Amino acid sequence: MLLIIVTLAYSCKSISATNSNTKKNNSKSISENKSEEDNTTYFKATGNEPFWELKIGKEQIIFTSLIKGKESIAFATAKPIRAMDANVKTYKVKNEKSSAVISIQQIECQNSMSGIISPYKVSLEIKNNTDSNTQKIEGCGKYITDYRLHDIWVLEELNGFKVFITDFQKELPRIEIHAEENKFMGFGGCNSISGSLFFENDLLRFNNITSTLMACPENNKEDKFVKTLQNTTSYSIKNNRLTLSNPSGKLVVFKKVD
Repeated sequence: MLLIIVTLAYSCKSISATNSNTKKNNSKSISENKSEEDNTTYFKATGNEPFWELKIGKEQIIFTSLIKGKESIAFATAKPIRAMDANVKTYKVKNEKSSAVISIQQIECQNSMSGIISPYKVSLEIKNNTDSNTQKIEGCGKYITDYRLHDIWVLEELNGFKVFITDFQKELPRIEIHAEENKFMGFGGCNSISGSLFFENDLLRFNNITSTLMACPENNKEDKFVKTLQNTTSYSIKNNRLTLSNPSGKLVVFKKVD
């Protein structure tokens, strides 16, 4: 009898442990999938009357709405057509059942219900292939800054050369990026610096850079560092390193710090 009780207790413990591990694995999987989705979707837009949402990702463009017959439509991502005289991108996409023309214009846009201001106005013309009428709707959107940028980064290389504290004053330059607010702050090597980020998919710019006005030694490389930030147009993240570049090549390398 004692043996049976021990066996049952062990079995219950094993099942409990298995269920616990399964829950942990499921939670981990959901978290990983969410991070992957967040990193894949780089532009989101919404509109009202009727409500609709648009997500543009690296592989898919997904449109969901309360419009009858257009509740959920997925398209393969296409390269946008850029206007020559304005910051306007147009996507022309289609699948077996539907087609759409999506225009994204860089102009302030206010949500008609919430009043929230977004940096882009979005216009859609969407239709089912069996319909003769096109649904025309408008809304507001914004690019989703890569969440991996949100961290503190300390300078490691500048214009192809490793940097040392002696190149600056007291400590190495660093930047702290706040991806959600598209802002950054930090230390330039002599002065405190801050500014804003402009992000569009893989395009990254450091804008409106300001600094304190402390006089710096002649051998301090702060000016060169700030200039590289101003000249940045692209980035990559690998092995806890943030590399900033432009069409001429690599500009700086930062190391992630906790």
